Amino acid sequence: MTRLVVVGAGITGLAAAFEWRRRRPDDEIVVVEAGDRIGGKLDRIRLAGTWYDTGPEALLGRVPEAVGLVEALGWGDRLVAPATTQASVVLPEGRFPLPAGTVLGVPASADGLDGVLTPTGVARVRAEVELPPLSLPDGDVAVGGLLRERLGDEVVDRLVEPLLGGVYAGRADELSLAATMPALAAQVRGAGSVLEAAAAARDAGSRSRFDADGPVFVTVDAGIGALPAALVEAARAEVRLRTPAHGLRRTAGGFEVSVGTAAAPEVLTADAVILTAPATKAARLLGEVAPRAVDPLRGIPYASMAVVAIAFPVQDVPAGSGLLVPPVTGRLVKGVTVSSAKWPHLAGGEALLVRSSVGRFGDESQLQRSDEELAADVVADVAELLGLSRPEPLETRVARWGGGLPQYLVGHPERVAAARAAVGEVPGLAVAGAAYEGVGVPACIRDAHRAVDALA
Repeated sequence: MTRLVVVGAGITGLAAAFEWRRRRPDDEIVVVEAGDRIGGKLDRIRLAGTWYDTGPEALLGRVPEAVGLVEALGWGDRLVAPATTQASVVLPEGRFPLPAGTVLGVPASADGLDGVLTPTGVARVRAEVELPPLSLPDGDVAVGGLLRERLGDEVVDRLVEPLLGGVYAGRADELSLAATMPALAAQVRGAGSVLEAAAAARDAGSRSRFDADGPVFVTVDAGIGALPAALVEAARAEVRLRTPAHGLRRTAGGFEVSVGTAAAPEVLTADAVILTAPATKAARLLGEVAPRAVDPLRGIPYASMAVVAIAFPVQDVPAGSGLLVPPVTGRLVKGVTVSSAKWPHLAGGEALLVRSSVGRFGDESQLQRSDEELAADVVADVAELLGLSRPEPLETRVARWGGGLPQYLVGHPERVAAARAAVGEVPGLAVAGAAYEGVGVPACIRDAHRAVDALA
């Protein structure tokens, strides 16, 4: 029998345990988690009597990993497609539909940008093809730096910032093009313009989709937050909560993982270890067994954010699936999802269900309020943005992601490659998680499978 020890019971760790069990049904699997629950950022609550996600609330439906995992759990018939995905962006001049056909906000042409950009901004985009051909320095570049130079500030401030802020809680002027927009980065060096590269990236993405006829996004009727418990059951893993890992060393037969509190330390022996902890924690654990991975992982900072879930009295809200709110508005919230309109299984109840996110990298001061203060401020912002006629909430819940989102700063791919190379020299050891090559649920599952492939 082989024993696998997984450090971290978020979606990456649990997906790795599940995949390991599928391939090696007789092995022993132990998952250790410092916190008091499984799932990491995946969580759900009862809001107005229904299950409601306070973590990720949608899965990409046109990539195979998340949908495949749900189907492997026997939950394929519980996948739900959105009733609408039409979002709008809130700007100082008003509210405008989010233009179609962009690559994370990067347009492929000036068509459809009227309103969301000023006439001057539209003209700047249209004129990009007349600029000298693209000439990029070797290595990675910042998203904001490239786009401001080629397409102007408005594209970054009004389109790219709200989308990247929603995914990464980061800032376009600091985020890596190669890490956050790999499809665009793959095209941009061979293109004469950013518009040309965006069009090529969009078309390549359309051709490579897992299910081109299916919905772009899906969710689970019981909440994505229901997946962790199902994974634990299916993986038949032993999960130890409130059990931090604080040491890792190699032995002649494999590894010893030091776990537990100072008052009750314990050493677990393992034939294989998968570290899915955040980068800073992984760096501490790798100091003895893979020291060359430490500095690259320490170079990955994290942002904090919060999700405020709100149940309002039922009322009409002509806002589609929700609103994107860029920093140029000066608002506290950075996004609003009208869940009752977006998801059919949440419609028709006795409450209007809405969620809003707060917090960007470097703006942690916004979160330094009590849950009551934060909820009250967010409710006021959301009620005004949605134009609610009945703005008094029936219920509010605050979920905080302290240090929850890794920042893919310029040079991130090189840091990840260096860390993976160092870990790859240690037989039986792998790292995986949101810190590496994608923060979404499908990307975390993909990275879990990569780790299992390397070891199993």
